[in-house]
Amino acid sequence: MPIEDPITTCLSPSVYDMICKLGFEVRESCDISGIVTQRGEVCWPSITACVTYTQSAQSLDYRGTVRLLGPVCEAVHQHLLSLTKGEFDIRYVPWLQWTAFPELFPEIFDALGSLQCPAIPLSLMKLTACLERALGDVYLLNGKECPFLLRDLLASEELAEVFGRSVMDVLKVFVGSPCGLNLRNTLWHGFASPHEIPPKYCSMMILLTVGLGQLLKSYLQQTKLVLAHRPFIALTNLEDLAIFPDVTSEVLSVLEEVMKKSTFILKVMLPYWEAALIGFRSHRFADCAMLLLTQLETGLRRVFAAVNQCPKRLLTAESTALYTTFDEILAKHLDDGKINQLPLFLGEPAMEFLWDFLNHQEGPRIRDHLSHGEINLPEFPKEAANQLLAFSVVLLLRFTDEDLSAALKEKAAIKSLVGLAEGYHAHFHPVSQLKKQVLSCEKSIRVWPLLPLPEEAEEAARLEGTSETQACEALITEILRALPRHLPESRGVVSDWDSLSAESIKLLSPVLYLILLLIALELVNIHVVHGKNTYEYQQYLKFLKSILQYTENLVTYTSQQKNKWNETINLTHTALLKIWTFSEKKQMLIHLAKKSTSKGGL
Repeated sequence: MPIEDPITTCLSPSVYDMICKLGFEVRESCDISGIVTQRGEVCWPSITACVTYTQSAQSLDYRGTVRLLGPVCEAVHQHLLSLTKGEFDIRYVPWLQWTAFPELFPEIFDALGSLQCPAIPLSLMKLTACLERALGDVYLLNGKECPFLLRDLLASEELAEVFGRSVMDVLKVFVGSPCGLNLRNTLWHGFASPHEIPPKYCSMMILLTVGLGQLLKSYLQQTKLVLAHRPFIALTNLEDLAIFPDVTSEVLSVLEEVMKKSTFILKVMLPYWEAALIGFRSHRFADCAMLLLTQLETGLRRVFAAVNQCPKRLLTAESTALYTTFDEILAKHLDDGKINQLPLFLGEPAMEFLWDFLNHQEGPRIRDHLSHGEINLPEFPKEAANQLLAFSVVLLLRFTDEDLSAALKEKAAIKSLVGLAEGYHAHFHPVSQLKKQVLSCEKSIRVWPLLPLPEEAEEAARLEGTSETQACEALITEILRALPRHLPESRGVVSDWDSLSAESIKLLSPVLYLILLLIALELVNIHVVHGKNTYEYQQYLKFLKSILQYTENLVTYTSQQKNKWNETINLTHTALLKIWTFSEKKQMLIHLAKKSTSKGGL
C-alpha cells in the first residue's frame, strides 16, 4: 500500500507552534539566581509568577504561560549544562529521592548534552512516567484510589493540598493538558520527531521534580506522614507471548536495512528506530521497547489514516478533539460508526498480537505499564523487547519493495519469523483465557477420585442411595444423552461417558464434568452463532449466571468451614433441573449453531 512521504511533522500547526515556537518568543534573559539558589533550593514564586489566567480567572492561559516560561526554561537549561556530573549529584539528586527512582536523573542529566537527537525525547518519556508514579504515591497520602490519568491526578485536591494549586498549574502547562505543551502525551503517542522537543523543557522538568521534592519534605515534616512507594509491577505473563525466537544479529541486520527503506517509517522518525536497535544491543531493553512502541503507534496511525481515508488523523489533534491513539487505531469501528479498515488490512494475526501485547486486560499491557511508571526500567525483560523487535521486522517487510521483501524472506531466520507471525492467535482474549481455564478444570476434575474425602463427605456417601441423589443421576444421564450429536468427532473434551457415572460422593465429579462439557461446547460455537434477540440474550445470561451461582455456592457448601455435604445434593439437583430445562428450550449456542462443529475443538 503506497503511503505518501515526505511528511516533515506529525504535529498539527497549533501544537507545533506551542511546542517549537511559543517558548522562544520572549527574548529577554532570566537570572538563574532568582530561580534556584546555590544550595539547589527552587524558588517557586519565580516560576509560578509566570502562570497567567484568562480574564475570568476560571482557567489557565496556556499560551501566555508558555510564552513567559520560555526564558525561565532557557536559564535552567544553561544552568544545568554548566554543572559537572558531580555538582549535579550533590546539589540536586538528594531532592529526587522521593521519586523512588533517583538514579534515573543523572542519566537524564547526561542526555541534556548528548549529540544523539532521540536522547531528549526518550529522557522526557522516562521522566514523565517516573513523575506520574511518584505523584500517585503522594496522592495516596490523603486519597484512597489513585486516578489512572495524569491529567486527573494533577487536577486533584489531594495533590493541591501537598504542593499548592499554583504549583500544580505549572505542571499542567508542561504535562497535564492538551491545551499546553502536553509533553507526556505528545511523546508517548509518537507524535513528536526527535528534533521537535526543545531540550530546555527536559531541563525544566528536572528542576520542577527537584522543587516538588522540597515542597513534599516540608509537608511531611508538618503532617508527620510517611511517604510509601507502591511496588513496581512484574511482567510475569510473557511466557504465552514469547512466540518468536531470540532476535539474532542476522535479524537485526535485516531490520537495519529494512527500516531505511520501508514506507511504514517516516524519515523524520528514523532516528528513533536506530536508537531502539542501539538500546537492544546495549541491553537497555526498556529503552528499546519504549521507542518501538511509540513508533509502532506512529506507523500504524499513518496506515490507519490512509486506509480509512482520514489524513488529518495522522496529526496531533487540537485541544478540542481526541488524539488518534492505539485505542482508536485498533478499534473495530471509527468514531462515526463506520468499520475501521485497518484490522481488515493488517489481518487477524497481526491484530491479535497487538491486542495481546497492548490492550487485553489479562495481557502484559506493556505500553500502559511503561508510560505510567509502573515498571522498573533496569529490570525490563529482554523477552518483551525481543518480541516487539521480531514483530516489527515482519510488519516493516509488508511495507517494503516487493523484490527486496521477497529476497529477505528467503533468509531462514526471516522466513521463520514471518511464518510464526502469520500463524499467531490470541492468548489473552477473554475467549482464549476461557479455553485455558476449561482445560485446566478438566485436568483437575480427572484427579477427583484420587482426592481424600473428609469425614463429612464419607457420611454423605452413605446417603447416596437417597431419592434426590438418584434423581440427580437420572438428570445427568438425560442431559448427556442429548449431547453426543453436538460433540466433535474426536470427542476430545470428555473421552469416556462411563467414567461420568456417579459413585460414592463422586456425584459431584460427573456434575462438574457435565458443566465443563457444556461450557466447552458453547465455547466451540461462540463464533458460529450470529446473535440472539434481546429477550433470548437476557435469558441466556440469566442461565449462565445461575450456573455460576451454583458453582460459587458449591465452593461455600463444601468448604472446611461449612461442610454442608448433604445440602450440596439438593443444590446440585436444583442446578441440574435448570440445565435440563434450559437445554430443552434449544436456546444454547450448540442448538443455534448454523454449521457443524464436528471438526471443531479446543
